Amino acid sequence: MDSRGASRLLDEAPPGPDRRLFPDNDASMTLKRPASQAQKPLDKRSLEYILRSGLAGGLAGCAAKTVVGPLDRVKILFQASNPQFAKYTGSWFGVVTAMRDIHKYEGVRGLFRGHSATLLRVFPYAGIKFLAYEQIRAVIIPDKIHETPFRRFISGSLAGITSVFFTYPLEVIRVRLAFETKRDSRSSLSRICRQIYHEQPPHPEHLTNQNPVAAATNVAQRAVPKSGLVNFYRGFSPTLLGMLPYAGMSFLTHDTIGDIFRHPILAPYTVLRSTSTAAAPPPEENRSNVKVYRRAQLNAPAELISGAIAGLVSQTSSYPLEVIRRRMQVGGAIGDGHRLTIAETARRIWLERGWRGFFVGLTIGYVKVIPMVATSFYVYERTKKPAGEQQGREKELDYLQCYTPRCEIAITRAVHKLAAKKELDVNSSSRLAAELPIYTGMMRVAFNPEAINVDTKGLSYINHDTDAR
Repeated sequence: MDSRGASRLLDEAPPGPDRRLFPDNDASMTLKRPASQAQKPLDKRSLEYILRSGLAGGLAGCAAKTVVGPLDRVKILFQASNPQFAKYTGSWFGVVTAMRDIHKYEGVRGLFRGHSATLLRVFPYAGIKFLAYEQIRAVIIPDKIHETPFRRFISGSLAGITSVFFTYPLEVIRVRLAFETKRDSRSSLSRICRQIYHEQPPHPEHLTNQNPVAAATNVAQRAVPKSGLVNFYRGFSPTLLGMLPYAGMSFLTHDTIGDIFRHPILAPYTVLRSTSTAAAPPPEENRSNVKVYRRAQLNAPAELISGAIAGLVSQTSSYPLEVIRRRMQVGGAIGDGHRLTIAETARRIWLERGWRGFFVGLTIGYVKVIPMVATSFYVYERTKKPAGEQQGREKELDYLQCYTPRCEIAITRAVHKLAAKKELDVNSSSRLAAELPIYTGMMRVAFNPEAINVDTKGLSYINHDTDAR
C-alpha cells in the first residue's frame, strides 16, 4: 500500500456522518495490499512445504515421546504382562511404585530404556504421519464444502496407516527393548535385533499321533520360514486395525475442537490474532490446484487443550487393539514362542483377565496421552511454518475483503469513528502515521461477531499484523 494508504480512502469518501468508503453501485468492498505483499495460498505439493511439514512432524513426535518416556515404558510392561510388574497393575499407585522400583534398580537410564529406539522410530513415523495427513487431506478435502467429519476421519486413518507401513519394524524393536527387565545384563539395539531375527517357534511334536489333516498342516507350517524379517512384523495386523480409529479419531477430534475454538465468539481468546484468516478462499480461486489458505493459528492453551482431548478420544477408541498388538509383539520373549493370531491373542487375554484385560494400563495411557498428543500437535503447528514467516507477517498491512453492504457500512463507520476520536487530519502530512490506528479499528470490528460474521455476513478473510494490537 502506498504512502496515502487508508487515509486516501477517507479523502475520497463523500462527506457526512455515514459516508461510505465505496460507491453504492459496487456490491463488494476490497481493501487490498499490493500484489507483492498479498498473501499467497499454500501449495501443499511444493517441495518446500513437504520437507517443512515432514521435519516438523518428526520433531513434534520426538518432543512428545521424550516428555512421556518413563510412562511409556511402564505402560508397555503392564500391557505385556511382565511377570516382575504384574503385581503393580491392580493398585491405584502402581504406576508410581513401578517407576520408583525401576529408578531404584536401574537408575534414570532404566526409565528411558528403549528410548533411543523410540526416537529412531518416532521421527520417521511422526514425520510421515503428519506429511501424509497434509497431502491426503488436501486431496480428499479440497475446499470447505467437502470438509466433513467422515473425510477428516478417513484422512487421518490413511495417514496413520501410511506411516505404519514404513516404520513398524522399529516399533517392534522399541517394545522389546522396553520389555527387557533383566538387571544382570544390558540391553543393546544390536542384540535385540539379532534375537528377534533368529527367534523360531517350537516345532510340533508327536506328529504320528495327529490325524492326517493336522499332520499335513504341521508339515506345511514347518516348510514355511518362521524366522528372519517376518519376525519384525509381529502384531502388524492389529496395528493396522488399531491405527484406523486411533489416527482417524485423533486428527478428527483435533480439527473439530480447533473449529470450535475458532468460532467468532471464542476467537478473541483462543486465536493468535496475527494469524487470523478465513478458512475458505475467494470464489474465483482455481480449486484444481492443491492450494489452501492458512487457518487462524490457535494460541498455546487452546492448542494444548485440543491436542489433549484428541489424545483421550483416540486412546479410548483404539486401546483394546493396542493391548493385543503389544502381546503379539513380545510373543517371542514370553511363553513358548508360538506366534499367535489376533483372535488367539484376544482369547488368551479374555481367559486370563476377562474384559478388564483389554484395558490394562489404560490409566497410564490417559496420563501419558494428554501431554504426549498435546505436545505433538503444539510443536507441529509451531514448527511447520518457516522461521521468518511470522516476522514477515508482522510487517504486512491488513487485508479485508467484504461482499455485502452491511460489512462496508460497518467498517466505514468504524474507520471514521476512530479517525474522529484521534482527531486525525487526513489532509496533513501525517497520513502514513495515521494508517496504524485506522487499521486497528478495522481489526476490532472484524472481531465483533455482531458486526461481521465469517460465515453468514460476508466476511471472506482477514489478516492483520501483531503491531496493530
